[in-house]
Amino acid sequence: MRLFRLLKIFSVASRYGLDEMVLEHEPTGTLVRVANALQFWRKLDAPRAVRLRQALEDLGPIFVKFGQVLSTRRDLLPADIADELAKLQDRVPPFESRLALAEIEKAYGRPALQVFAEFNPVPVASASIAQVHFARLPNGTEVAVKILRPGMLPVIEHDLALLDTFAALLERLWSDGKRMKPREVVAEFAKYLHDELDLMREAANASQLRRNFAGSNLLIVPEIHWDWCTSTVMVMERMHGTPISHIAALKAQGIDLKKLSAAGVEIFFTQVFRDGLFHADMHPGNIFVAADGRYIALDFGIVATLTDTDKSYLAQNFLGFFNRDYKRVAETHIESGWAPKDTRPDEFEAAIRAVCEPIFDRPLKEISFGRVLLRLFQTSRRFNVEIQPQLVMLQKTFLNIEGLGRQLDPELDLWETAKPYLERWMSEQVGWRGIRQAVEHEAPYWARTLPQLPRLIHQSLARSPASDPLPVIEKLVAEQQMQGRWLMLIALLLAGILAALLLR
Repeated sequence: MRLFRLLKIFSVASRYGLDEMVLEHEPTGTLVRVANALQFWRKLDAPRAVRLRQALEDLGPIFVKFGQVLSTRRDLLPADIADELAKLQDRVPPFESRLALAEIEKAYGRPALQVFAEFNPVPVASASIAQVHFARLPNGTEVAVKILRPGMLPVIEHDLALLDTFAALLERLWSDGKRMKPREVVAEFAKYLHDELDLMREAANASQLRRNFAGSNLLIVPEIHWDWCTSTVMVMERMHGTPISHIAALKAQGIDLKKLSAAGVEIFFTQVFRDGLFHADMHPGNIFVAADGRYIALDFGIVATLTDTDKSYLAQNFLGFFNRDYKRVAETHIESGWAPKDTRPDEFEAAIRAVCEPIFDRPLKEISFGRVLLRLFQTSRRFNVEIQPQLVMLQKTFLNIEGLGRQLDPELDLWETAKPYLERWMSEQVGWRGIRQAVEHEAPYWARTLPQLPRLIHQSLARSPASDPLPVIEKLVAEQQMQGRWLMLIALLLAGILAALLLR
């Protein structure tokens, strides 16, 4: 099965002339002429960007998602390719309406018009995994109905198997293979793709994000109508807004693009560092802007999480970069285990400084992040820095945010916008506010443990080995008595703190 899929990939690449797009950079042009001579029957009349988009669409959801990510990187791609790939964000060819109606009947056991008061069979948006139709619930509420594409699992499984095979070859044949952990990265990507195939999980993601941003003046998340949700159909509040990629329309509505751009950065860092749960598919097709200037998030199939340890190290790294404290960045990499323990911090610090120093105090339009990322990659290879698979989605999302910021406000200073938020977050983690939050978190445990302390202290004082010589017994008793006093002091202190929390 993998062989057939691999042959299809080569066949599609050949049909749309993707080999020509790769080989055209060869200076003599010989390879292009040979490839065209061997494939004399094909006609490549369409522009290269259109052919690339069509090839990705033919290859399926994984390749479509790859194109979606590329479309946000206008600093890395020619304008014609970036514009064409942007169509993958919400204009993937839809599946037939009869299939959508059949999926609804399969999910609910009755036709769509017996489930909804109204149902529009013409989709309003179509993506790689699912498509969306507008409808009305029996009580008249406007909703958006997301329907999973039929037969997606076998295609995704085949593509993931091929990716895993390629990754295994990279680990064996490429000198940097083990350090880059390609198989772990593919496994992480596979996990998120499988999550996207369960719309109940996506509905739960949306519900959690909505709770996290309840009452926010930055972000709106649609309400989920749980009574109509299944693993293949999700029903949520219909949102009214303007796609964030429609810059001219936003300007006509009087939306402050500079403010909107800065708000996007704050939303990203709030999700990552406050909540440890973030929307990991924030390309322009998944974001609208409300009339009041707030973001509207859509499509919650990929939502990623971070541990407290990840958040702490990330915050220290970001702050180190923003403050140009490259020594702290180097030390954090070594302390976290991302770089080998025997790495010399001074050498690592100097290498990071050489990469980052040239980009500070510049607006996004003057920064080539492609070049910066390339140099960071070269630096990480030199110092054997290990790729962290759990952070791959975070890196992807950060690039999406940067791409959005570039479109909305090329003058955006990414560093100065994010720095105050991170400094505030760090103070909440390590200052008095952080201590108070930790105490509140541990209070239930203390409430269970405090009543047991007298018994534990008594048992500690009562224990003494019968066979030991008397001087040793006396010494142990003295030590236990001292421990008992300390335990009693700690118990009183904890009781005071707990009482203060309960009486607040």
